Amino acid sequence: MIKNHKGNLYKDREISWLHFNERVLQEAENPETPLMERLKFMAIFSSNLDEFYRVRVAQIRRLQRINGKKNINEYQASPDEILAEIQRIVLSLQDRFTAVYETQIIPELNKRNIYLKEEHELNDVEKLIVKNYFKNSILNNLFPIIIDELKQTPHLRDRSIYLAVRMKESKSGAQPKHAIIEIPTGIINRFYSLPINTEYTHIIFLENILRVNLHLIFSIFDYQHFESYIIKLTRDAEYEISKDETDYSVSLLDKIQKSLKQRSKGIPTRFVYDEAMPKEMLEFLVKKLDLKHVNLIAGGRYHNFKDFMEFPKIGSKQDYFEPLKHIPIKNLDAEQIMFDAISREDIITHHPYQSFDYVIRLLRESAIDPGVTTILITLYRVARHSNVVNALINAVKNGKKVVVLMELQARFDEESNIYWTNQLQEAGAQVHFGKPGQKVHCKLCLIYRKENNQLVKYAHLSTGNYNGVTARIYSDFSLFTKDPVITEEIANLTDMLFANMKRNFKHLLVAPEFMKKQFLNLIEHEASNAKQGKPAYIIAKMNSLVDFEIIKKLYEASNAGVKISLIVRGICCLVPGINNSSENIQVISIIDRFLEHARVYIFANGGHEKIYLASADWMSRNLNNRIECAFPIYNEKAKKFVRDIINLQLSDQIKARKIDGFDDNSYVKKDNTNLSKSSQQATYEFIEGRRV
Repeated sequence: MIKNHKGNLYKDREISWLHFNERVLQEAENPETPLMERLKFMAIFSSNLDEFYRVRVAQIRRLQRINGKKNINEYQASPDEILAEIQRIVLSLQDRFTAVYETQIIPELNKRNIYLKEEHELNDVEKLIVKNYFKNSILNNLFPIIIDELKQTPHLRDRSIYLAVRMKESKSGAQPKHAIIEIPTGIINRFYSLPINTEYTHIIFLENILRVNLHLIFSIFDYQHFESYIIKLTRDAEYEISKDETDYSVSLLDKIQKSLKQRSKGIPTRFVYDEAMPKEMLEFLVKKLDLKHVNLIAGGRYHNFKDFMEFPKIGSKQDYFEPLKHIPIKNLDAEQIMFDAISREDIITHHPYQSFDYVIRLLRESAIDPGVTTILITLYRVARHSNVVNALINAVKNGKKVVVLMELQARFDEESNIYWTNQLQEAGAQVHFGKPGQKVHCKLCLIYRKENNQLVKYAHLSTGNYNGVTARIYSDFSLFTKDPVITEEIANLTDMLFANMKRNFKHLLVAPEFMKKQFLNLIEHEASNAKQGKPAYIIAKMNSLVDFEIIKKLYEASNAGVKISLIVRGICCLVPGINNSSENIQVISIIDRFLEHARVYIFANGGHEKIYLASADWMSRNLNNRIECAFPIYNEKAKKFVRDIINLQLSDQIKARKIDGFDDNSYVKKDNTNLSKSSQQATYEFIEGRRV
């Protein structure tokens, strides 16, 4: 869905996101992807789609209620048009999803003697095992609701799956009854491996165990026949935070804790059901559950494929990606104290190829180093078991001043961040929060250390979160530096964050005050250089490209002759390759084993190339509504390191898809180089050979 506004073309962001999720599905469809990893890509696709309905579709529905049939803005279509297109694409993707599961994944599992058994396929021995397991481990966690005579609409929890049951053929001649049962996947693993010592592995879904035992669940009745179908409801995940600044008695922490309760009561946005469900039963459920204005999505027998992330670890090693062995950083490993290595030169790392443990080591050493006085850090998404926070708590216990900016508004991580806030405060750390509606998204750590009777600063800056779990699967750059040019400005930024002081920046690009204007100026400078015959190009890698002013400026630069190469993992509202608009712009998207998460912005600058790493995408929310930071790379070795990796990605002919106006997600055509490695594999081998 593309709109023309004042001569410039823009893709709808929601439709572009769906095409990104299609690229995830392509990895599940690809027979060259190891089998168990294909299941994980299906889980990611399913989880992504859940979040899409919880956030994006929910927002469009809110706009629909407010604006009716009006266009959302001059760049986008009306809510009705967008929702209709979403429904069309989602149904098509759902068909492909079901097809890959039923016609590819299941047969491949069977070839390996792995069988996902349905309830009617169990033999007598297996039925006995399942019934005993049900009685001992499941029954007490089930709370069915009979919905026929209910006056109030029963509440279905967001993202949970339910078994919708119809009971009939009663000996007493009673009318059929209907019930819903929440499948307790939060308590019990959804996959049960039948403990039978054979050459075969038999696994049964939790809901199928319930199906075997419906007569026990509803033994109070005398029904002889049961039908059951899985259903799922997705709700609006947004919540409102009171912006009443006169109410000083209520902290942001308290407001968010209160607001999170709204999420469970969000307006339904999607109802997914088993397409085998009889029409009259579907109509009955839609009426009883008050779903007449909700997107109805027919699916297969199973929903919530996100649970496949917890699928039993079975199969051979060929069914999985080869375990990643972290590449050591010799400059850091050779030193007993990390500060000594960082003092000599800037050190850049690339996760997950190189270990996130170097960050933990820096914090752990800082916690006990007699010279360290203060640690300041921003935390956005914190792992459930966080060694980062544990190191900070240890620093407090060792008498260091620890100041933390904890972003409580990180969507879907609020509860985890609240938990760690309490732990930090109890330990004695100073914990600050952002403002309602303005997230702090920059990732930085500043350490003050006494050296030779002087207080010096060390900084760690990153494109990704201080999260040791996601650092194993997210591809990010980070920088360790003592360069006063950078550390002094990081100190200014922390003054802004922790003391609300206004500061100016010469080297850092800081949002929301400066970053967008500076990026626009950098793009304009390339256009000016192109007109003067100077070297002019832009290479940018990001998660999403949405901001319309940036896109317009890129079109202008293209028309001026600037060569623009973009690597955009997710949403791309720009339309490349259009005559007199974007013929000098090429866009690719890379979906592979690791999530491409780094943001890199490279400008020719008349032959004196500038490279920035950032936490920010070219999206309006990052540039206008968040505190973000893009930091320059000045060390020549570090610049070459980043540039070489970006070049590998631009040359990818295995996992790169061409992004254009057709949205067919076609792979980049292979040339005569016969490249057989993806850019991620090539990156690993490049770093391994480079070891410093």
